[in-house]
Amino acid sequence: MQLVKASVIGSRGTPYAVGVDLGNQLKESPLYAFHLERRKKSRNSYATELSEVRNLYMQYDPSLWEEINGFAEGIGWSLEETVHEYSGYQADWPVSGCSALAKDGIYVRNYDFHPKTYEGRLLLTQTEGAYSSIGFSGRGIGRIDGLNEEGLALGFHFVNRVNPGKGLICTTLARMVLDTCATTEEAVSLLRELPHRQSFNYSIHDRRGKSAVVEASPRGVQSYQSDFSLVCANHFQSPDLLAENRFHISESKERLGHLNDMMEGPITLIGGFESFHHEESRIFKKDYEQWNGTIHTVAFDCRNLSAVVGLGSGSRGVAIDFSKWLKGETLRIKKIVGRFPATEVFHFMEREKEPGRSSD
Repeated sequence: MQLVKASVIGSRGTPYAVGVDLGNQLKESPLYAFHLERRKKSRNSYATELSEVRNLYMQYDPSLWEEINGFAEGIGWSLEETVHEYSGYQADWPVSGCSALAKDGIYVRNYDFHPKTYEGRLLLTQTEGAYSSIGFSGRGIGRIDGLNEEGLALGFHFVNRVNPGKGLICTTLARMVLDTCATTEEAVSLLRELPHRQSFNYSIHDRRGKSAVVEASPRGVQSYQSDFSLVCANHFQSPDLLAENRFHISESKERLGHLNDMMEGPITLIGGFESFHHEESRIFKKDYEQWNGTIHTVAFDCRNLSAVVGLGSGSRGVAIDFSKWLKGETLRIKKIVGRFPATEVFHFMEREKEPGRSSD
């Protein structure tokens, strides 16, 4: 088993100041060297037009445009380079898994992916002009999943990467929803309007218990909603989008069946977390080499604005009272520790020296 430690970071202020702060912290982390290496590939993989990205951000999430300007200052890059690498426009997002269950104001999710791209940063942000939120970072300014101050939770689920279109990747789309939407209906409406780079599901739940799954591809967006509960895996179910699925989706369908079985009976924040997080769970994934291993589990209480998070498998989970942090309470938790049944490298961590060995 591998011991992994992720950071918990809180930042408040203007969007620009938060961007500077988070950019500085990224530059000082081991993850930055990996991003510099990735930058060499990004430059040759896709193109972005600064004015086009700016117009898109200003239309849908102006505060995030301010933040990315601050982020550029924080990491010491030009705005053009920062927008190309971190805006999520025309970039790509590798294959990933993910399962989610939403019921009675509780949203639970496993994020399944490969360790090497994981950023290991749980961010709590409180900025002007956007809803405050808690969530794991993805592609710098984006979010892998999250909960905002209005009690809206969401996460994304990879479906297919073939035939990408002109648009934003999943992490940026998730961030824009958290920044600007208070209800499930608002989130569905925004995701129908925004341009999508790749094919993903977006699972959504709010404090009223309203749930939705948005099935989005560059060629069309469908959604289905529920006043009660909902589950989501990694394939489209709407007839109009079935052709967008990968050829092999039997595992995703099987996992969806397990999730439906878990819907029976009441759900609690801790109970939901534990049912997803244990290694023996039918939805916990261990195929890390094939980009399909469970990296983290999150459980959000949309009504009380609290969370339980865990890395890897089998931990007790770390409880975070987001509502108290919103009122100004100091964030006491600095690290989340987890154990992984895998040996793949996490680039966000310092490489620890082996016992008994000295440096040259």
